[in-house]
Amino acid sequence: MNYPIPKNSQEMIALRQQPLNEELVATAIAGVVQIARSRSQSLDELKAEVLADDNLLDLAQRLWLSDVVAQAWENLL
Repeated sequence: MNYPIPKNSQEMIALRQQPLNEELVATAIAGVVQIARSRSQSLDELKAEVLADDNLLDLAQRLWLSDVVAQAWENLL
C-alpha cells in the first residue's frame, strides 16, 4: 500500500488511522521533513525537536531517529 506524503498536520494525524508498518513510518518521517521545510525550519531546528526529551523515546532512540530524519532531509531534496 502506498501512502501519500502528508503535507500538513491534519494529514499527519490521519496516518494514525492506518495499521502501523515500515512504509507508514517512512511516510510519516517524509511528512515531518516536508512540513518542517514548508515552515522554513532548518534541519538543525528539526533535529533539535527530535532530540528534545520526551516520555516516548530514550536518548539512544532519539539520536537514531535524528539521524534518520537527517538522511530523509538529504534524500528528499
